[in-house]
Amino acid sequence: MNATHSISLSSRFNIISRNKMLQSINLPSVSTVSLFCPISISSATFQGLQSSAKSLGSPQQRISKTRSYTTHISMRASRGTEVHVLEEHVLSMEDTSEDFKILPGQAFPLGVSEIEDGINFSVFSQHAISVTLCLLLRPTGWEDCGTGQEDMLELELDPSVNRTGDIWHICIEDLPRSNVLYGYRIDGPKDWRQGHRFDSSIVLIDPYAKFIEGRRLFGDPNNKISKFLGTYDFETPTFDWVDDVNPNIPEKDLVIYEMNVRAFTADESSGIDADIRGSYLGVIEKIPHLLELGINAVEFLPVFEFDEMEFQRRPNSRDHLINTWGYSTINFFAPMSRYASCGGGPLNAAREFKEMVKALHDAGIEVILDVVYNHTNEGDDKLPYTTSFRGIDNKVYYMLDEDSKYMNFSGCGNTLNCNYPVVMELILDSLRHWVNEYHVDGFRFDLASVLCRGTDGLPLSAPPLVRAIAKDDVLSKCKIIAEPWDCGGLYLVGKFPNWDRWAEWNGKYRDDVRRFIKGDCGLKGCFATRISGSADLYRVNKRKPYHSINFVIAHDGFTLYDLVSYNVKHNDANGEGGRDGSNDNYSWNCGFEGETEDENIIALRSRQMKNFHLALMVSQGTPMMLMGDEYGHTRFGNNNTYGHDNALNNFQWTKLDAKKEDHFRFFSEVVKFRKTHDIFKHENFLKKKDVTWHEDNWSNSESKFLAFTLHGEKGDDIYLAFNAHDYFVEVAIPSPPQNMDWFRVVDTNLQSPDDFVVEGVPGVKSTYNVAPFSSILLEAK
Repeated sequence: MNATHSISLSSRFNIISRNKMLQSINLPSVSTVSLFCPISISSATFQGLQSSAKSLGSPQQRISKTRSYTTHISMRASRGTEVHVLEEHVLSMEDTSEDFKILPGQAFPLGVSEIEDGINFSVFSQHAISVTLCLLLRPTGWEDCGTGQEDMLELELDPSVNRTGDIWHICIEDLPRSNVLYGYRIDGPKDWRQGHRFDSSIVLIDPYAKFIEGRRLFGDPNNKISKFLGTYDFETPTFDWVDDVNPNIPEKDLVIYEMNVRAFTADESSGIDADIRGSYLGVIEKIPHLLELGINAVEFLPVFEFDEMEFQRRPNSRDHLINTWGYSTINFFAPMSRYASCGGGPLNAAREFKEMVKALHDAGIEVILDVVYNHTNEGDDKLPYTTSFRGIDNKVYYMLDEDSKYMNFSGCGNTLNCNYPVVMELILDSLRHWVNEYHVDGFRFDLASVLCRGTDGLPLSAPPLVRAIAKDDVLSKCKIIAEPWDCGGLYLVGKFPNWDRWAEWNGKYRDDVRRFIKGDCGLKGCFATRISGSADLYRVNKRKPYHSINFVIAHDGFTLYDLVSYNVKHNDANGEGGRDGSNDNYSWNCGFEGETEDENIIALRSRQMKNFHLALMVSQGTPMMLMGDEYGHTRFGNNNTYGHDNALNNFQWTKLDAKKEDHFRFFSEVVKFRKTHDIFKHENFLKKKDVTWHEDNWSNSESKFLAFTLHGEKGDDIYLAFNAHDYFVEVAIPSPPQNMDWFRVVDTNLQSPDDFVVEGVPGVKSTYNVAPFSSILLEAK
């Protein structure tokens, strides 16, 4: 293994000296050699050479390299050029070498592709003056790219040969078809005042990388400062979808369940094997629960690659947190690799994600992804975390103000320049990739108002990206849902540019329903408007009631249990001095802040949770509920638990078991009742013949009682009454349709199982005494 190799280093080779992957290793010695004389060096030194072709025009040019386990040595040439070489720590592998032919390559497709001549690499950078492709050829079994124990082959691209327009490209013949890590060093103008943030010391992730390698285990405390690099795979056979069929559920029939892949099964109480807890495969294990609950669509919190340990990269008040929500994207094409089972890495993550999607489809459940195209993980100039876009072409990828500082409409330090053509195409390519490669059924766009801003940050009436998604041959067939606001005050609920395709999270529904149910004055009319489909917001052009995504609870904010148990947020554990999280929660603790043993308060809270759930499931529009609300999950008043990889976020399966016969039973039965009754799922907005409001006192702001009848086409009417007063209300029940009687299905004031009786309880009289803070549902049969 210590044989001597003789090589000639001619001027057309550039010996790159900047391997940041090894910067933590001490440099033991400095030697001097001539670049133009043959030199004899040991196998250890030869194997560590970081070689890159400065002139890549010749198709006959080859580079030889052998892998080794290395540390850094500096060698200084006679012309004063410092040459860095790597000193070998021998691996238990044969001393083999690999020859690669370098070709100019092609500009498209962006990213890595396998073409006839070899493996093609292509990356966009308009303002770069130098691009270097960095490769790690890894022995099988090396699990992490951030350990500082790899040697990197670096190939500097010649702009006269390897650049077409603003796209840099290179093709390498005979490069392995998998098990290669790669990234780019990119250099360019240093003037921050012109918007540039180039730093050639950093190996950057390809924006079009389809897989990302980094730490293998989620939240691994022994590998906080993991490096992330792209990888590719052209060897694994195509995934066998076995006639996978999109359930293609009409939007009016959806019942959406917002959930977190990891948090769903990470807790030991899930009862599943430790190797698959918190993974895509873990979700598969719990599909029976989703079916028992009755939902037919899951909306996953972000599953694009993110760094959960980003808060722990430097000392700060949040360095105890682990990002479990994932709203901090590193790459828009790669599935979160640490959601693979057993620390399996990116390729296993991709395969298991597909297995999960297929299993959900087989169960009749659609998959919607919460996607974050409004910002990235890279922060701002105060706390930068440069991994990709910032170092590739900051001026293109981010919105900058007139002083070349980051605009921050995301609240996370930067804002992606979504409507700049190159960035827009990146987003569209990413979305299509998730549909075509992973068979997802739709997307919910986080802080989607950012997508409606121009490159100068000003709102656009017809934003090109939003229009392109609505009109795209692939994406227009998906569910596309906007969170129609951002952190810059662009509130577009009911006004989001939509081309009659986009649905919206209806924030006004959430606020008005919360306020009415908890007993605020003057909300009866607003409550009626919201549960009848929010026609004031969505009856425009060809929009439908189902374009309103109705929700009372979402991942950010109080859980349903906390909504009825806390008047104010309790966010001290987040390390931000209580400044984070919304202060406008419209919550009511029912008489005591937090946990209590008072049976009357506990009973009132139970009624209120059932009231909220019933209102949600009988409303026209598309309902969405939050994971855990089916058993009454609590975060103990913390309304912004983005950084807690523990029971604050994790589904508590033992608590579900304890609530299975009462709280869960009610929630699941109401979901199923909605699904089997088209009267709650009108295709169009309600007309006079569809509803009778039993109300002649709309202007009375003190009135907190609302009753109405929904009329079915076959006389199968539904009567509903909601009492938000703190006293009983005796209400006259209208006559049922001819030859029918009223049956009581729901009374939230009753204990389980009487609170919901699917076949209905006969004997409803001409009046009904509706209890304080309760609701009823009667069905005509």
